[in-house]
This record gives sequence, C-alpha cells and structure tokens, in this order.
Amino acid sequence: MSTSALSPSLPLEISTIPSEPEWLSAARRVELARFSKLGLPSVKEEDWRFTNLKPLAELSLQPASGPVTEDIEAGVLTQLPLANVHGSKLVFINGHFSPEVSSIAPQAEGVRIVSLAVALIRRPELVEKYLLRSLRVHDTSFASLNAALFLDGAFVYVPEGTSVSEPVHVIHIFAGDGAERASHPRNLIVAERGSRLTIIESYAGSIPEKYFTNAVTELVAGDEAGVEYLKFQDETRDCFHLATVAVSLGRSSKVRLHSMAFGSKLSRTNFHTTLAGEGAECLLNGLYLVDGEQLADHYMIVDHAVPHGTSHEYFNGILAEKARGVFHGRIIVEPDAQKTDAKQTNKNLLLSDDATIDTKPQLEIYADDVKCTHGATVGQLSDEAVFYLRSRGIPREKARQILIHAFAGEIIDRIHCDALRQEMNERVSHCLEQNHFTDSTHHDR
Repeated sequence: MSTSALSPSLPLEISTIPSEPEWLSAARRVELARFSKLGLPSVKEEDWRFTNLKPLAELSLQPASGPVTEDIEAGVLTQLPLANVHGSKLVFINGHFSPEVSSIAPQAEGVRIVSLAVALIRRPELVEKYLLRSLRVHDTSFASLNAALFLDGAFVYVPEGTSVSEPVHVIHIFAGDGAERASHPRNLIVAERGSRLTIIESYAGSIPEKYFTNAVTELVAGDEAGVEYLKFQDETRDCFHLATVAVSLGRSSKVRLHSMAFGSKLSRTNFHTTLAGEGAECLLNGLYLVDGEQLADHYMIVDHAVPHGTSHEYFNGILAEKARGVFHGRIIVEPDAQKTDAKQTNKNLLLSDDATIDTKPQLEIYADDVKCTHGATVGQLSDEAVFYLRSRGIPREKARQILIHAFAGEIIDRIHCDALRQEMNERVSHCLEQNHFTDSTHHDR
C-alpha cells in the first residue's frame, strides 16, 4: 500500500455474478490487487488534498444486504426526485436489480435495457466489448474496488441509427438494516453510431444511516451519436458517495453530461471524459447545492486526444452554513489535438461566513493551434439585488430564493430534455424552501 494511503476497513473478497465469464473474473483479480496496493487516497495526494476520507476509513463496512423489495413499494418510488419523468425505469436496491418495481417500455429492435448481471448471461460478448474499457490508468482506487466487487447495475445498449424516444431512468436506492454497509453499482451505457439516448442516473437513500455508495458508470458514444446524461445524487446526510463517470466520444458525437449533487455527508464525482473522435462535442454541466456540514467534490478530466474537439464546462456551487465545495477541473490537450475549443468555468455562491470552496481550474496544453479558457469566481448574494427585490414588495427570504434559484438556473437551463429540466427546477425550489439556503439568519453583505 502506498505510504500516503489510508487503511480501508472494507471487505476485500472478490464478488462474482452467477455464470460469470472467466474474462471478468480475471479482471476482478487484477483490479482487487490494484486497490489493495493503492488503498484509499489521503489528503497528502494532490488530487485529494481538500477531501479527507478518514471518516470513511473508520467505518466497519460490510457488503450491502440483498434486495428488500418489500420495504420499497412502488408508491415510494413516486416520491423520489425525477420520478415523474416518463420512460423506462431500472430500479436497484442495495446494488441489486429489483424487477418487481422496475418498468421497461417496449423498445425498437436491438435496444437493450436490462440489468448488467442479466446482460452478462444473455449477451456476454456484447458486454465484454465495452465493459472495463473506458477507464484510464490514473483513475482512482475506487474504480478498481468497484470492478472487483460490483454485483449488478444497468446495461443500456442502443444499436446503430436507433433513437430511444423517452428517457431511461436508472434508480439506485439504499435501504439499510442498521449496519454500516457498502454498495458498488456499475452501469454500462452504449450508444452506437448515429443513435440517440437520454439517460438519468439517480441515487437516493430510504432511511438515514451510515453507508457507502461506490458507483462507476461507463458511457460510450459512437460516431455521430447524441446522448444526454444526468447524474442526480440526493442520498441521506449520513452516507458517503464516491462515483466515477468515464465517457468516450466518437467522431462528430454530441454528448451532454449533467451532474447534480444535493445529498450525502461527503460526495465526490470523478468525470473522466475522452474526446477520441474528430469533431466530438461535449458539454459538462453541474450544480452542487449543499448546507450543514456537507462536502461536495467534483474532479474533472477532459482529454482532447484528436483535432477539432469542443468541450465546455460550467459548474455552479451554492453553499450554506458550514458546507464545503471542491472543484478540480483539468483540460488536457494532446499534441495532435489541434483546433481544440475548450472552456471551463466554475462559479460559487457562499451564503454564510462559514461556507468554503476550494476551486482549481487547470489547463494542460500540448498543441499550439487551440482556443482554451478557464476561470473561477466566488461571491455572495448582492445587497443591491436583494434590496431591489425587497423594494418591489418581495419579502427578504423570497428575494433571496429568487436570486439563488436564478444562479442555479444557469446550469439547469442547459438541460435539453424539457421534462427533466422542469423536474430539476422543482427540486431546487423544494431545497430552497425546506433547507437553510434562504434562512434570514444568513446575513446579506
């Protein structure tokens, strides 16, 4: 184990899926060995110096228990955020597929919307072509831990030239039993050449307990494919949420990636995006809205590997009370990636004297014919704007809510799917009304 790593209190026994192919079992052994060598990252490592995982290392984690569908009735699902968005729903409870509360709409020929465990049995050759292919050598040890221990997740496959008309919603729910548990869901999303897909991936907890979600999603967009992907994390305030989203873009593909982080005691999402085909376009768009003593961390790598690629990053953070935010963005322009157009912006709104943000936008440019910009801002609500609204008869808290929602709206408005955009606006409104973001005890300056 590296000298800077924390010693994890995690079960390190390789998981297997029934009738699992040997290539996957072999890959699990390699990934488990890598995790055992690396351990959990510590604040001594540059990429983790603002996010202390010691509280996670101190948990006595055991594998999440099996499906408990009787505790998650279909009515409960209707109360979850984004539940009203029409389309197919794949529901996973404690990392296990729950067909009783899932619903898959009829699809065009060749479209696969199933659990990954089922796909490994029915179409192992198709899964092998893509699974474990998108991650880079510098991915965190958590991705290796997931590869060794995952039992299930979503498999969404759209063949060449096919469009899925309604969003596909992958729902991960944790339903605990009082013990400290760990779940390792893995999702594989493939949109072949010229296909179209909108996919939602959401995480929630049914009761407040200490647990650990370690998720990995691999998303492959083929040449000329169009994909809109939204990850929504709203887990309970006692849990730890670590996720890796690895994305590969083919030639002239267009991918829109959205991350919304509202929940968890500590959350970190690693986006590792590779523009592997000429003319690829990628939007990375995120909002973190946290209060109390929450910590929300986003770590971004956008690798421009070939010419004529476009990537635009926009991440806004809203932090109240003693909440902390971390944004670390890296745009890498490889030597052959001429004519790259890359932009990176991180804006943060601090609503209390105790809220903090650590932001580090970064460019690594090895080509000379490029257009790249990056920047970050940190500020508070404008006294003048609050006064203007109050002078129009709007109460103080409502005025603050309007201004904060407008700041969040900069991100939400970039969601193309109308139903999804509306749901996210309603969710932000709910958070601002229920939590401490518009509390009058937060003094304007």
